[in-house]
Amino acid sequence: MSYAKFPAEVFKAYDIRGIVPEQLNAQFAFRLGLALGDQAHAKGVTKFVIGYDGRHSSPELSVALQQGLTRSGIHCIDLGLVPTPLVYYAAHVLKTGSGVAITGSHNPPKYNGFKMMLDNKTLYGPDIQELHQLMQGELTPNNVPATSIKKDIIENYIQAVTQRVQLNRPMRIAIDCGNGATAIIAEKLFQALGCETVMLYDSVDGNFPNHHPDPADPKNLVDLIQAVKKQNCELGLAFDGDGDRLGVVTPSGEIIWPDRQLILFAQDVLKRQPKSTIIYDVKCSRHVGLAVKAAGGTPLMWQTGHSLIKAKLAETGAPLAGEMSGHIFFAERWFGFDDGLYTGARLLEILANSENPGQTLEALPKDYSTPELKIEMQEGQPHSFIEKLKQAHFPTAKNKILIDGIRAEYEDGFGLARASNTTPVVVLRFEADTEQGLRRIQGEFKDAILQLDDRLELPF
Repeated sequence: MSYAKFPAEVFKAYDIRGIVPEQLNAQFAFRLGLALGDQAHAKGVTKFVIGYDGRHSSPELSVALQQGLTRSGIHCIDLGLVPTPLVYYAAHVLKTGSGVAITGSHNPPKYNGFKMMLDNKTLYGPDIQELHQLMQGELTPNNVPATSIKKDIIENYIQAVTQRVQLNRPMRIAIDCGNGATAIIAEKLFQALGCETVMLYDSVDGNFPNHHPDPADPKNLVDLIQAVKKQNCELGLAFDGDGDRLGVVTPSGEIIWPDRQLILFAQDVLKRQPKSTIIYDVKCSRHVGLAVKAAGGTPLMWQTGHSLIKAKLAETGAPLAGEMSGHIFFAERWFGFDDGLYTGARLLEILANSENPGQTLEALPKDYSTPELKIEMQEGQPHSFIEKLKQAHFPTAKNKILIDGIRAEYEDGFGLARASNTTPVVVLRFEADTEQGLRRIQGEFKDAILQLDDRLELPF
């Protein structure tokens, strides 16, 4: 029997993601379970933890995935509905080293997906392509299925966070769960840390009726900003759909993007671990590297992608890493995985020492910058386009960094163009210390891009 109908385009660089039920469905999840079982046996792994987000399709996919895993002889610990970081946490503390979070992350409601770790390593790139090949071939279930048991990990997780993080004083904060998976834990966790909480959209609803659960988009933070102002809160926290990313807003309505958050975390960590390496992705502000150096650390710029950053963190032994998208990884006092909830707790721990947290956050270095801008293309086009753009001349740039797309560095800022590994778009970002500088850098990129294809519609 051929299984070639499993579409290649859902096997992304960092995870599996697609539309339900056309691309992902129970049959897909069952075959994935068998394939993961095959990979697990090769590494001597016998047990997986499984958790899922609040999407309507998630419970069915979870059941089918576990059926595939157990039929292949792999035991499952079923965590039920939990944010993705709790799957990673459970894999560490229950010593499986392996797990699957069923989540569509911040994609629209019709999407779902699978984030996977095996033998203490996040699966990405070739590992995921190998799963595709296995799913298309012959996979023979065992005659004696393994077991699946249910386990509630939430109280353990809250206890683990509160044992590691203490606030010097109570704080009043607003929290926007965006009707995502963090709705089942956020209020309880932050109250356990001593916070008074004003909750927004804290019921799980896979339709996301209020706004999309993606704190990287400013329009999704509008309600939180209003709540912080009206309810006299010291700051606001927003989580994405599966809880591995954090958004932050101040009482004046300023959004503190994750690269600026990372500066604060780096300064804090370097007090306890001087001269450490701090990892950040190519989309981050140049001020991250400058601030890390100023605090006595070693800055290391790396490729975008939560799996790639996590692997680099493990390889280097760095205590901290972060991405512009909002994935922050603490290996100091935590387990080195991206966790929006724990990141929020660490932020409050620092800010509880300040009389005016909003002022502390707004004092972090800031240039004129753009959010992520996107040029839409056909499937398969962005990577080849970026390879051509790498040859382009940027007249006033001092150097080019090519580890992930092209990042042109200037005396007064940077410009970035890279191919997304999750959707068929070219992602752009610009920063400069003046508006005039920002326009100049954008102009150089505009000229270079339109020389390659003058039909493209540019978002700047």
